[in-house]
Amino acid sequence: MKRPLFADISLLLVTLIWGTTFVLVQNAIDFLPPFAFNGIRFLIAAVLLILCLLIFEKKQLKQLNLKLMASGVFLGFWLFLGYVTQTIGLLYTTSSKAGFITGLSVVLVPLFSLLLLKQYPSKNALFGVLIATAGLFFLTMTDVTSLNTGDGFVFICAISFALHIILTGKFSSKYPTLLLTAIQISTVALLSILSSFLFENWKTAFKAEILLSQDVIVALFITSIFATAIAFFIQTNFQKYTSATRVALIFAMEPVFAAITGYFWAQDRLSYSALFGCILIFMGMICAELPPNKLTLFRKNKGFES
Repeated sequence: MKRPLFADISLLLVTLIWGTTFVLVQNAIDFLPPFAFNGIRFLIAAVLLILCLLIFEKKQLKQLNLKLMASGVFLGFWLFLGYVTQTIGLLYTTSSKAGFITGLSVVLVPLFSLLLLKQYPSKNALFGVLIATAGLFFLTMTDVTSLNTGDGFVFICAISFALHIILTGKFSSKYPTLLLTAIQISTVALLSILSSFLFENWKTAFKAEILLSQDVIVALFITSIFATAIAFFIQTNFQKYTSATRVALIFAMEPVFAAITGYFWAQDRLSYSALFGCILIFMGMICAELPPNKLTLFRKNKGFES
């Protein structure tokens, strides 16, 4: 199997993990405030990554320098900012609008790639982006209301996640994967814990009866290991073999997996519009994988080109 294809499959697995753990996170933050939950989640993941680094890849520590440290902290900052602004935005806007606006990172990634890195996305990828964006609209925007402050925060979240994808692609080819991942996850943990102390009632959040409740323990165990430590290690390791635009398209499948999981686990209803949106997002991802000549033929057959 070719490396780019294996990388895309690995990143799709990461998206599956994020999508299927969405319900777990929603249940956990009913008991534990979001910043506290993320702080503990990323702290556990950081400890696991550092232990793996010390046990299996101790030689990577010899490559630690200020540039590598700054790159990891920079990645962690954008990842943290994405989580923070999304959480704040959800206080003022609907989850459906937040899902759509967050998903706009699929549009922002090729735009930022062009402006910041002078990388021109392929026609396949751009066509896939258009289809996936339409799919995000049908999947999430069941009720269209006027824009508000919360939508602005969520748009900052979309920008942050887009920049995180682009910068991961840039730094992952320069530095050791495990060391870079450990630094960025540790950064998110420290910033999240600090935010919990500043903005949340952390004394209540860190009570034993809350931390030891079944929903919180299960959510922290699964998300810290699979959705954080393993997921971001895979992203950092494999993104060097594919383009940022294709990564954004793959990550656009997260709300699809979340909707499917919600349907089976939480008895959420899927409208025909949402199902149509899921299909469009999947088609957009497939379009980015097609060879250029096949996509041109497809577009001509469907009347997209004269």
